[in-house]
Amino acid sequence: QVQLVESGGGSVQAGGSLRLSCAASGSFLSINSMGWYRRAPGNQRELVASITKGPSTNYGDSVKGRFTISRDIAKNTLDLQMNSLKPEDTAVYYCNWNYRRYGPAIRDFDSWGQGTQVTVSS
Repeated sequence: QVQLVESGGGSVQAGGSLRLSCAASGSFLSINSMGWYRRAPGNQRELVASITKGPSTNYGDSVKGRFTISRDIAKNTLDLQMNSLKPEDTAVYYCNWNYRRYGPAIRDFDSWGQGTQVTVSS
């Protein structure tokens, strides 16, 4: 079981920066992928950035060149550095871990953070 706690959200003016952090606790066998997603009012959830086993990274088109995802395996944290923020980045941001654990059988799980609000004003 993995529990995720997010921090770093807040309000910022356009062009500013924020750094989101996701701290994980619990037990797991291995990590398949980690990522940040967001949901704006009236919109569906969308991928912001992710890291897979490689590690390799993937970014949504709207954030390429502005956001950077990183992880610290030793600390079990996942960060998202957000620069050059735009009003359209306003959303609730969610941390996600897809991981493998042992139970009755080895299986994969998704854990999600509670979400943290990011508001960018013009």
